[in-house]
Amino acid sequence: MADLSAFPITSRWPAQYPHRLQLYALPTPNGVKVSIMLEETGLPYEPHRVSFDTADQKTPEFRSLNPYAKIPAIIDPNGPEGQPLALFESGAILLYLADKTGRFIPQNAAGRYQTIQWLMFQMAGIGPMFGQVGFFNKFAGKDFEDKRPRDRYVGEARRLLAVLNDRLASREWIMGDVYTIADIAVFPWVRNLTGFYEAGELVGIADFGHVTRALDAFVTRSAVARGLNIPAPK
Repeated sequence: MADLSAFPITSRWPAQYPHRLQLYALPTPNGVKVSIMLEETGLPYEPHRVSFDTADQKTPEFRSLNPYAKIPAIIDPNGPEGQPLALFESGAILLYLADKTGRFIPQNAAGRYQTIQWLMFQMAGIGPMFGQVGFFNKFAGKDFEDKRPRDRYVGEARRLLAVLNDRLASREWIMGDVYTIADIAVFPWVRNLTGFYEAGELVGIADFGHVTRALDAFVTRSAVARGLNIPAPK
């Protein structure tokens, strides 16, 4: 049986199944990227809920895994060369799991790098910009009298949606007929923008019909439906 005792995080979130991949997350857009990927691949894993309500992500145990104190993070007891591997950053985890399983990323070099570029597009653009829209539309930023910051991020969100919409105009998924980690990275954020952030009308989501079509297809996948609710509330 795998011994994960060298990882301080396991003292706060003990592993009931230490031979399985350990996921530390919450059902946020970044968190569900990894739970969806794990559900899609069928890799055995054990989820642990990192509650923002009690600032679990700021505890020394969690920061021992991710010093930036953000979810998600994983420990794979069966990492490269059979050694445990700890990782944080959702994009890095998606890429690692794709390589580990040989799934959801093209095996030819050109397709691989093109998929990675769209993964980076989400990490560098969609995530930060949609998150700012959420802050200024739903959270503390909504009380700012000056709407110029909100409008700046709305404009950036629309620009990102337009790029994505153009990409999907002649494709089922971001990389064509093949569903990849690029889709797993992007669509939880689109869903959050129009759902939890309540910003669909604000960004004019109806203008981006190819995006909404692909989002509808994404959420109907059984692995996505499961992954969106992992880790479950205690």
